[in-house]
Amino acid sequence: MSDAPLWIKDDEAGSAATQHHPDLPFTIATIVNDGAQYEEMRRSFDAAGFAGDCEYLALDNREGNRFEAYAGIRMLLARAHGRYVIVCHQDVRLLTDGRDQLLGRLDELDRLDPLWALAGNAGGTGHGLALRISDPHGENQKVGALPAKARSLDENFIILKRSAMIAPSVDLAGFHLYGTDLCLQARMRGHSAYVIDFHLRHLGRGSMGRDYYACLEALEDKYRSLLQPVEIQTTCLTPVLTPSRWRLLLARFGRLRKKRKKLRLEHEAKAAAKLD
Repeated sequence: MSDAPLWIKDDEAGSAATQHHPDLPFTIATIVNDGAQYEEMRRSFDAAGFAGDCEYLALDNREGNRFEAYAGIRMLLARAHGRYVIVCHQDVRLLTDGRDQLLGRLDELDRLDPLWALAGNAGGTGHGLALRISDPHGENQKVGALPAKARSLDENFIILKRSAMIAPSVDLAGFHLYGTDLCLQARMRGHSAYVIDFHLRHLGRGSMGRDYYACLEALEDKYRSLLQPVEIQTTCLTPVLTPSRWRLLLARFGRLRKKRKKLRLEHEAKAAAKLD
């Protein structure tokens, strides 16, 4: 196998990358609570060409959950040197698609949409699911025309373009739905996310226990407060943020009327001054 991963423990959690490696293509970052599972994942990545000039970062949860995913991924991104950061589960296994295929898919995204920031192998598009995966729910699944623009990405395998500087929210925590949070963060910054044709195996079935619903409600509460209609007072005008096009048009019409009234009054004042 390639060089041993950098294991990040409590005493290293606040450290950031100290050296810049502009030519490093990939960082493979994983939260690990099962060392044997992780070694199998590593072997599949090595066999698929992710060796030598790739780095591996592992958050060490082998003796308990020191790290949750939202804060943990922020730590991993702070340490990463790769142009692309693959955040993946320890129970994924690469199959016939490897490094060359992935670079080809990412080059395709660069041509299609230079503002892309995230890519994955499964997610929601707003019109259904897009998938390229083998898992306990089905073998060799390919759903949708890929690449497909996504509103959410499954957390089993997510690629972040590091230059886009997208990271999980600091006011959310847990082990679920950070893929959706990342997609929302990307959209708010003008970036996009895609499901791509990169086939791998995910051994997990996924779970929706009490922890999942806690993360779901926290995500809903956060974005409800952010996305509700609001007028923001600035030192000049008041932007109106609303999903309602009619309310936005009404606000802009009112703003235009005020501007025209101001210009008329200024014109009348100048005309009166000339008469004096």
